[in-house]
Amino acid sequence: MWAGRPLSAEEMAVVEQNAVALGVTVDALMENAGRAVAEEATRHLPRAPARVAVVAGTGNNGGDGTCAAYYLAQWGHAPEIWIVRRPSEIRSRPALRCFERAAQRCPVHVGPPTPADLAGSALVVDAVLGTGQTSPLRSPIREAVAAIRESGIPTLAVDLPTGTRDPEGVRPTWTVALTTPKSEMDPATAGEVTVRDIGIPREAWARTGPGEFLFFPTPERRGARGRSGRVVVVGGGPYAGAPALAALAALRSGAERVTVLAPAGAAERVQSFSPNLVVEAHGASRFRPDDAEGILDFVRAAHPSAVLVGMGAGTDPGTVEALSRVETGIPSTVPLVVDADGLAALPTAETATAPRTLFATPNFGEFVRYFGGPSAGSPDENRSAARQAAAARRVFLIVKGPVDLLSDGDAVLENAHHHPAMTVGGMGDVLGGVVAALLAQGLSPWAAARLGTWWTGEAGIRAAARRGFGLVATDAIDELPGALVDGLDRVRPGG
Repeated sequence: MWAGRPLSAEEMAVVEQNAVALGVTVDALMENAGRAVAEEATRHLPRAPARVAVVAGTGNNGGDGTCAAYYLAQWGHAPEIWIVRRPSEIRSRPALRCFERAAQRCPVHVGPPTPADLAGSALVVDAVLGTGQTSPLRSPIREAVAAIRESGIPTLAVDLPTGTRDPEGVRPTWTVALTTPKSEMDPATAGEVTVRDIGIPREAWARTGPGEFLFFPTPERRGARGRSGRVVVVGGGPYAGAPALAALAALRSGAERVTVLAPAGAAERVQSFSPNLVVEAHGASRFRPDDAEGILDFVRAAHPSAVLVGMGAGTDPGTVEALSRVETGIPSTVPLVVDADGLAALPTAETATAPRTLFATPNFGEFVRYFGGPSAGSPDENRSAARQAAAARRVFLIVKGPVDLLSDGDAVLENAHHHPAMTVGGMGDVLGGVVAALLAQGLSPWAAARLGTWWTGEAGIRAAARRGFGLVATDAIDELPGALVDGLDRVRPGG
């Protein structure tokens, strides 16, 4: 059973996809959901036969509702179904199966009901949109919602009330939340909430999975411009490869433009990696405190969507001071990812000043060194340490290891999607670039961490299939676009 923070509708869709990847069928989830809804409905019904109006959409929420209608009919009640669009528009085979089975037992009406149609019902079941709602209510859904509201009949919403963010949405008496409460819920929009388990394995929400690709912004969310998000990488000095790898990974992850700010001694070497990189030189052989203001002036003028700091800069005290000034001075509205040598410059628990989107991506050794994590802790101890460190330092933490630990100081998730060949220099730089690019494209911190770790692991696994233990970081970067295409095809077939 669920024991964690409420999930957004988008996160719940990811969890369901991860459950399917673990072998749980959508049919099984829908059957469990429909029965749970029917059982909750009986708690609010008089003795059978009671008339129940099920108002259903053509997505999986509608499948849950028509499945509930079937069970209510089996138990002696008198459900009727109003499907707001034509049955030919039902979008999934499991939902169509539930509708066709219920239609053999219950009267079916095509189109939204009127208040008069609903009169005399003991209960209305709102199964129109659920977690599938992503835009303002439109016809015929708006008419169906208006009829439910105007009828004044007690209403049970399935998973998430239709129009929960619309002033004219359904305002149910009760909501049955499937698996977990949804973050969009509050008592004013959801009524009394009951949570029911529908058989989703714990691993589907406690660990990343292929469902994470649902977080990647669709073309519709990007608008007319196509690629979006500008990233600035601040790094280099003793090492030029690290910032180049991070920048190339950010480009391969969909960032529109990546600019590397490196000391003059490293800038030419960074530029030599690819003509796709834009490189600006600041300072001499390594960053010094006096270089910080010039870097900050560039960042303020460039208006990047995310900044990545630290890789390849070295740990000279003057460099650490320079990076500290940079990390402190970057506008708080710009997401900041700190990796590698930049970790030494992070604010301490005593000096941390939130709020801002601040990521730290240490490997396990750096976690011990900079965050005080246990050097040989058990899995539970490591999870607890990651949560405590993220809370104390006010950062979103990705601790890289055989099992990555992701924490915002409240919850902890894991990513175990790796290949042993990925334990090679530069892979952490790749992950930093991927996460920065996702933040720049507007993903939330949780979404960027979850998709970033899974996607990087998937790219490494694909590269290892061809390179084996000869894999290098650039091989994984080259696999990022193909992994994305296949991942999106898996979770969004046909589109």
